[in-house]
Amino acid sequence: MPSTSTRHVIAVVVLVPVLAALALWAFAWPAARTAPRDLPLGIAGPPAATAQVEKGLERHEGAFEIHRYADEAAARDAIEDRTVYGAVVVTPQGPELLTASAAGPAVAQFLQQAVGRQAAAEGTPIKTVDVVAAPASDPRGAALNAAVLPLALAGIAAGAVVTVLGLRGVRAASALLGASALVGVVAAGIAHSWLGVLTGDWWAEAAVLALSTLAVSGAVAGLAALVGTAGLGIAAAVVMLLGNPFSAAPSAPQMLPEPAGAIGQWLPPGAGTTLLRSVAYFDGAAATGPALTLAWWAALGLGAVLLGGSLRRRKTGSAPTTDDRKLATVG
Repeated sequence: MPSTSTRHVIAVVVLVPVLAALALWAFAWPAARTAPRDLPLGIAGPPAATAQVEKGLERHEGAFEIHRYADEAAARDAIEDRTVYGAVVVTPQGPELLTASAAGPAVAQFLQQAVGRQAAAEGTPIKTVDVVAAPASDPRGAALNAAVLPLALAGIAAGAVVTVLGLRGVRAASALLGASALVGVVAAGIAHSWLGVLTGDWWAEAAVLALSTLAVSGAVAGLAALVGTAGLGIAAAVVMLLGNPFSAAPSAPQMLPEPAGAIGQWLPPGAGTTLLRSVAYFDGAAATGPALTLAWWAALGLGAVLLGGSLRRRKTGSAPTTDDRKLATVG
């Protein structure tokens, strides 16, 4: 029978490649399969005039979810409300493509290529108008994409520190709330005030960043409070191996293979990114869904922290003390 040290060596040799394969799948698979899947796209104009445009878009089978609007104003409103990512408008002067690079520069670029290629094939030049433009300091959305990982790491670190320091119950919850609030303020100061990559209401952005951090830290500390230190690894793995690569920060949920896009929006990094875009660039449009997702994660996490502390106190209080055991022995 192999010795304990030999079994440990075998475990490391087997486990490391498995973890590497899992990480490679989680990060490389969505990136390699990025393509539109029922991407919401508007078409505006007289039905007779838009029929040919719609027919051309149908060649991209399964790529677009078509929304029809009466005129350009309605299409612009839909883009600003985050109902669609762009719209093709047929006007007497020729077709126009309305995009919103703030909703995802990669999506806007794809629409320009797909619609522009179709227009070029038909010999019709098309004008592109960026209705909600990304900030000039971050035209490609690189800074927003780069912020996903640090926020996730901050949440994991906060949950881990609270657990390692042995904070329980109300003290642990207070520490998580305070740390998350401070992260939100610092992150907003860097991203908005210094770098200028966020352009919405400063306090609303700070609140979103804080809530995103709290959702992660609460999940990490809460699971650890219920199942022990193994909960740290489980929660961290879910956030890092699923939440981060499935967040769709570089593009949009509809650009990821299913079910990655849907899963990502139910996890804190994806919901936080979507909510931050809404608050920073769209005056809070379509913010309810991701805000509720983050709130549920935070509430469940803090609830687990409080429950774990209560269970631990109850268990400690019911355990016989040394004096009790001595009295029982004498009796």
